Amino acid sequence: METSIKKDKQCYFCLNNIDDIDYKDTQLLRRFINFYGKILPRKRIGTCSTHQRKLAIAIKRSRVMALLPFTNK
Repeated sequence: METSIKKDKQCYFCLNNIDDIDYKDTQLLRRFINFYGKILPRKRIGTCSTHQRKLAIAIKRSRVMALLPFTNK
């Protein structure tokens, strides 16, 4: 029998020493939203709670400034 070893996901921002998440960096923010434009949950992307909050604020600001879409269509 094969046992699957669950690998803990590392926070992308902690690994790369990124403190401030810029709402103008749309290439980075697109990694953390799905096809429909929804913000992906912490469980799925592995960010820590501090960076997940900052990420959500940055994505929402980017949407208001029309840099990211609210929805796909």
